[in-house]
Amino acid sequence: MKEPISQALKLGQSIWYDGIRRSLFVSGDLERMVQQDGLRGMTSNPSIFDEAIAGSGDYSEQIAQLRRSGPMDAKSAYELLAVDDIRNAADIFRPVYEESGGTDGYVSMEVSPELAHDTAATVAEAKRLWGTIDRPNLMVKVPGTLEGIPAIQQLIGAGINVNVTLLFGRGAYEEAALAYLAGLEDRLAAGGGISTIASVASIFVSRLDSALENRLDHSFSGKVAIANAKVIYACSQRLFAGKRWDLLKRSGAQTQRLLWASTSTKDPSLPELLYVESLIGPDTVDTVPPATYETFAAHGTVASTLEENLKEAQALLDSLSGQGVELSEVLDQLLKEGVEKFSVAFRQLLSSVEEALADKSERNNWNLHLSLPIDIANQVDATIDEWRAKGKVARLWAHDSTVWTGHGEDAWLGWLDIARDQAAHTHRFEALATEIHKAKFTDAVVLGMGGSSLCPDVLAHTFAPLKGFPKLHVLDSTDPEQIKAMEESIDLAHSLFIVSSKSGTTLEPNIFAAYFYGRMIEAVGIEKAGSHFVAITDPGSPLEAVAKRDGYRRIFFGVPSIGGRYSALSDFGMVPSAACGLDVGRLFASAEIMAHACSPSMPVRDNPGLALGAVIGTCVNAGFDKVTLVLSPGIAHLGAWLEQLLAESTGKQGKGVVPIDQEPLGKPLVYGSDRLFCYITLAGDDDPEQAKKVSALTKAGHPVLRIEVSDPYSLGGEFFRWEFATAVAGSIIGINPFDQPDVEEAKVLARQLTDNYDTEGCLPVLSQLWDGQGVTLYADDRNGAELNSTVKGNLDLVSYLKAHISRAGAGDYVALLAYVQMSPAHQAILTQMRTMVRDILFVATCGEFGPRFQHSTGQAYKGGPNTGVFLQITCDDAVGLVVPGHRYSFGVAKEAEARSDLDVLATRERRVLRVHLGPEVTRGLEQLRDGLGEALRTISLNQ
Repeated sequence: MKEPISQALKLGQSIWYDGIRRSLFVSGDLERMVQQDGLRGMTSNPSIFDEAIAGSGDYSEQIAQLRRSGPMDAKSAYELLAVDDIRNAADIFRPVYEESGGTDGYVSMEVSPELAHDTAATVAEAKRLWGTIDRPNLMVKVPGTLEGIPAIQQLIGAGINVNVTLLFGRGAYEEAALAYLAGLEDRLAAGGGISTIASVASIFVSRLDSALENRLDHSFSGKVAIANAKVIYACSQRLFAGKRWDLLKRSGAQTQRLLWASTSTKDPSLPELLYVESLIGPDTVDTVPPATYETFAAHGTVASTLEENLKEAQALLDSLSGQGVELSEVLDQLLKEGVEKFSVAFRQLLSSVEEALADKSERNNWNLHLSLPIDIANQVDATIDEWRAKGKVARLWAHDSTVWTGHGEDAWLGWLDIARDQAAHTHRFEALATEIHKAKFTDAVVLGMGGSSLCPDVLAHTFAPLKGFPKLHVLDSTDPEQIKAMEESIDLAHSLFIVSSKSGTTLEPNIFAAYFYGRMIEAVGIEKAGSHFVAITDPGSPLEAVAKRDGYRRIFFGVPSIGGRYSALSDFGMVPSAACGLDVGRLFASAEIMAHACSPSMPVRDNPGLALGAVIGTCVNAGFDKVTLVLSPGIAHLGAWLEQLLAESTGKQGKGVVPIDQEPLGKPLVYGSDRLFCYITLAGDDDPEQAKKVSALTKAGHPVLRIEVSDPYSLGGEFFRWEFATAVAGSIIGINPFDQPDVEEAKVLARQLTDNYDTEGCLPVLSQLWDGQGVTLYADDRNGAELNSTVKGNLDLVSYLKAHISRAGAGDYVALLAYVQMSPAHQAILTQMRTMVRDILFVATCGEFGPRFQHSTGQAYKGGPNTGVFLQITCDDAVGLVVPGHRYSFGVAKEAEARSDLDVLATRERRVLRVHLGPEVTRGLEQLRDGLGEALRTISLNQ
């Protein structure tokens, strides 16, 4: 028996498992957990069954049988599937039930949440389930609503075990406990026995703290829910004592134990096991989700904590009214929301079953549509077989760093469980959405970089603005014209700024925040300015301190164990989405199902994340490292998020993916033998010409994989799928996919340059390579010498461009790194240049805007394979914007970032040339395009 679980049991607390899936029985894992770990029971709910049924292949065979048997409604089909699971689980727990004398060994199943306000229907359905499942260690879950209380009494009176669910406060609990006592008395009066009747009262713990998160100061963090639970426990001790209880106890009655539910922590500043370890005591149960179970079983600290400081607990609750919080109102609202959430989850479950019966489940889109050369296909199969043989999927989920390099990767796997953790606390996002809606903001601007900005950018461009909510924008460029354009496009006095930085020290979001906070003071006054700002950062960061100092409306926290590029489903991606009215619950539901599909319970060949990762990793190792992203128009901005995830995760130690985004599709003959095409489409968003070109690539023998996203909210699942796949690919390539050493070096250099500017008032003078025609060229000594030896006496722009670009050969790529305003016009010119390069040199091309790419593909450019030829493009700034509190301007910051980028590329012995344009950027880019075109024509004539 696992030590923490056995120690808790000795102190009177049983650990139950909050999760169910068929593969737990088939694999023998549940039996092992019961026999070896000491697990004492199991709970389920509609969301858990939805994950299990819609999120795996465990039920495919039985669903196929149901489909063949003839028409069947979704609810009947669900019950047939669920009843089998409940019976199997009850049979596995039966020895525990018998050994404990009916105290433990229970498995719970829910009465339909849609009956929560119908007493008679609840009783009827509970009796039907009890008879159908026909196991003495079943507990039927009944919500503690006004209508549920009399149902509890009737069911106990009928000899049916009841798990009273959705209890939040002492008043509701007391009614449930009294209903249990009354039911026992009814049973005795009718001449029945009561010794085999059991009940638990499920108190939902962490949801109370989440509901109060932004209504109380930090000194209350993690304390109110624990205090509330302890007060309820004290009430329980009183109810199950005295004459009334003694009479029942003498007749064999069992105490209705308190069951702690929702005991995983959401606030990352709190210890992971805070609620579990703080509520250990006699006559209690703790039902824990899988991730929390594994953590507690491995290294939980067990002590009798529940009965400590009971007076202080009551005093804390009494003090809430002085903080403007009426606890009873909060608890009533939590019950209302809880019933609604379970009802929504139940409807989603039935929808998933209905789709499965119709054979239209989204699960069918998980199987990648692959067209690979036969040798690559065989290598992919061998890789998947190796993962199965070595149990690597289970080891990955168990945070085993040896899946990768064994150097600390286990500390960066919080993203594996974030979807489920977030889904349990969606009311936080609903409260934010309501608050922002009432504030009548017209625009919301994310101020961030890389991982903190790219997911919101995807969603901002995928979903249309919703009526009554602000339009979502993202600012992730220090180009002063970009900043000015953003400012002029919004109504400043009615805008919300979301300052997003994991570390709280990143240069760009910090100076964005300083600038717009100053502008907001001018617009609405210093007293109101802070209410226009929200911060998202890790606990204890400098940004948190700034947000508190300046009176930000809210502070949301990231999870320290989740790196920026894996943070899409954390608050970094979801807070901006919720503020703009998106249904983040649907994103989490999609992600939860995908996470379950990627879990160890799935056969490895049905694991969508493993399959995708195996293809990418195997292709990279075989030389197909230019992962070319082709996306249908409706989800085109997903490419920038995928770029960062793939490049920053895998591009290091001279290895990795070089992602190619927004390169127009060409004919098959313009591509070398280093491409893997990833074609991602949104159902109903057809582009016939795009599809035709991809089909031609497939017929020509290029490796192609295709994924169809069923609807925009399915992006939640895609975020998880690609994160999992990237982690898998990193393992196959042989690197740590969670660090970014070369990005960090460039950040440090940029910070040094801006700090020096504050001191000295200038940047170091750069040595020119060549100047003329309104253009200046710069290069480090090594690159400069090589280019000069090639151009010899032909000192003009075209000659230098020809000398530089002709250094790209087979297997290389050319990257245009433009530190200019991101605009459609500038994007179009860069695309024209990329197309010319590809069609004449037959190499892959990248087109990036700086400095944003430094926090993304910049890692692969500097640390990945040395196959890049880089043309850095900078310009004089027509707009001057000073950064508040500093001597330098945004233009100087952009220049510092460009120089740091150039320096690190040079120290990595990359082939790089800098082209500096004047203040008329569009004209300068056109001149560069024309010069590059002439250089390429000369190269083509000489081929």
